[in-house]
Amino acid sequence: METKPHTAHTDERWVGRPLRRFEDRRFLQGQGRYLADITLPRMLHMAMVRSPHAHARIMAIRTASARTAPGVVAILTAADLAGRAGPMPADPRDGAQVVSSAGHPMLAADTARYVGEAVAGVVAETHQAAVDARELVDVDYEPLPALVDARAALGAAVVLHEDAEDNVLVRWHRASGDVDGAFKRAHRVVRATFHIPRLAAAPIEPRGALAAYDRGTHGITLWCSAQDPHRPRLHLSRVLSIPDDQIRTIVPDVGGAFGSKSALAPEAAVAVIAAMDLGRPVRWIEDRRENLTASYQGRGVDADVEMAVGADGQFLAVRAKVIADVGAYLYPATSGPPTSTAMLLTGAYAIAAADVDMVGVATNKVPTGPYRGAGRPEAALIVERMVDLAATELHLDPLEIRRRNFIAPERFPHATPLGFTYDSGNYARALDRAVELLEYDRWRTEQRRARAEGRLLGIGVATFVERAGGGLWESAAVAVNPSGRVTVRTGSHSQGQGHETIFAQITADALGITPQAIVVQQGDSAVVPRGVGTFSSRSTTIGGSAALVALEKIKTKATRIAAHLLEAAPEDIVWDGGRLHVKGMPGRSLTFEQVAAAAYEPGRVPRDLEVGLEATGHFALPRPVFPFGAHAAVVEVERETGALQILRLVAVDDAGRIVNPLLAEGQVIGSATQGLGQILTEEVTHDESGQPQNATFAEYGLLRAPETPPLVSEFLETPSPINPLGAKGIGEAGCIGIPAAIANAVADALAPLGVRHVDVPFSPARLWRLVSVE
Repeated sequence: METKPHTAHTDERWVGRPLRRFEDRRFLQGQGRYLADITLPRMLHMAMVRSPHAHARIMAIRTASARTAPGVVAILTAADLAGRAGPMPADPRDGAQVVSSAGHPMLAADTARYVGEAVAGVVAETHQAAVDARELVDVDYEPLPALVDARAALGAAVVLHEDAEDNVLVRWHRASGDVDGAFKRAHRVVRATFHIPRLAAAPIEPRGALAAYDRGTHGITLWCSAQDPHRPRLHLSRVLSIPDDQIRTIVPDVGGAFGSKSALAPEAAVAVIAAMDLGRPVRWIEDRRENLTASYQGRGVDADVEMAVGADGQFLAVRAKVIADVGAYLYPATSGPPTSTAMLLTGAYAIAAADVDMVGVATNKVPTGPYRGAGRPEAALIVERMVDLAATELHLDPLEIRRRNFIAPERFPHATPLGFTYDSGNYARALDRAVELLEYDRWRTEQRRARAEGRLLGIGVATFVERAGGGLWESAAVAVNPSGRVTVRTGSHSQGQGHETIFAQITADALGITPQAIVVQQGDSAVVPRGVGTFSSRSTTIGGSAALVALEKIKTKATRIAAHLLEAAPEDIVWDGGRLHVKGMPGRSLTFEQVAAAAYEPGRVPRDLEVGLEATGHFALPRPVFPFGAHAAVVEVERETGALQILRLVAVDDAGRIVNPLLAEGQVIGSATQGLGQILTEEVTHDESGQPQNATFAEYGLLRAPETPPLVSEFLETPSPINPLGAKGIGEAGCIGIPAAIANAVADALAPLGVRHVDVPFSPARLWRLVSVE
């Protein structure tokens, strides 16, 4: 039976098509390979002893009983790490200043600064033996006063780090334009105070690591559940002060991350040292309670904001103080989210002047870091609430005040007063489409009827801009084997986004072959080129562009080989549906497979070219890209119970060029669901002594499927001019726009009761208290 070549030629375009994810088959068949699926010969298991106190001096650690417990091999404390492992690097972002001495330690030494901080690691023959033995480690603590509220911690008598007398670990400030003059001439100054609580990322798979050490080569291999192999390798190199070429990091399949696995887990470094000392592999995997208490959290922002507004509704200036609760220590990316919040406080609007001060304050809580959206949801919620408050005070329709202040499409690239340069945008078009899909006028008519009946129905819109493409560069490598099959090795790494499909579509379009002829490799630092990884909605924009750079080199070389074989000039070779032919002579051609085979035959390759068909690519953005969107919601608050019902929810997103609309829609639905959780049910809480109050799924309010309303989603495309794909990123849109839209809808619903603003989350109890005051 005749079979077709697996690199079948095609004239079809693959970019822009809604292909199902190629990788789903193995997941659905139970063939995924996660960290817990990996076992090595003679592997040991590690469990952590964690502080039960939010703030306490460690007086003594007694391990004698634990060391004699069945199966115990070793116990490591900070004393065993002294001189061998430093703290996590505390990196500044976007001009922020950080207290570098406040990096997270691998194990607490003299003082524990949050509940759940690791104090010791117990290594045993089995996981259960390690868990049982950690209960026998006796730690003497002297409790100290705990700082729980970030505002109260500013300048408090209790100081958590000697280099931060006022408890400020991160500082950022920027002022531009005539702010004072704008406020003096303003027709109205709108003021508001915001509290945005902490959230837990809560991935299905918690954090974990498996470390192995080769004493002959001094090589370290670290398997970890992470967002890429590059940053754990970099962080481990810095923590242990060893060259990174001694470290191989392997990231298998990952069961979700949402930003919470961007940094090396301190426990992973402890596992590495244990493996080095014991000469056996050591695995650590946290349980759910540990994940909810010891894995870094997101959000946690207070803000005092004022906006100067002209009589015509023009936004003249913004002034703000942002107070971020960064927790007890700094991770490498801790300063990033609050800095992004500060830099995005002019949103989608042509505001000429701004003065924003941001401080990241130490508290006795687990540190914060990137969580899906990483600063952009906070900024969108603040900006869009301020816009609606301004509309209310000036008696303007919330749509009209936005349209009067949008940055016009012809004004891009647009430099904001807070330091960003937006690449492209058409904000009015996105808002208009969202309003159309929402059926805004119909719902306003229904709202008037509802209010006459005493019902609390509200309509909210939000337009947002998000920063994407952090890290700014990425690499890729492409190899075509003699049969014509293509391997793409990317520095990006998937945690469920569908990279294998996306990169295959990009490659198929470039070479005129089918995506099924392409293998995408990721996650192993010994295989993939050096890169940055996956975060900040950057993989398609930067990783895809790096792949395109490599693919262009492949095409150039293949063109040279085809010209040599067809006895033509390279400029006369035409790529046509996976065939290479001489211009004007379609019959004088070679298939892509034939060119690939010839590339590995020295006599058939031009003398000035190396044998083979491989190339690497590197792409760097000159600055971030800025996706945007408009989301809208209709809600009703039940007077008797305070229950919030979402009657309609719309998301219109513009992420530049969309490579795969089906996967993009999945990203919007997933992020919107997390955004709904943030606005409706989720909030990490602590009591006055710093004890977490919802450290299991029984208490932490993750949204359930029955509580998730239908979402109407649509895409627009305003390509970015600063990358060859024109892409911008879509992975965080729902987390950013949905909370702001619902917050405006809730405020609109409660407006007849004189309620001006409500902080999230909108629990029935919180809303009922407001309604019952009437």
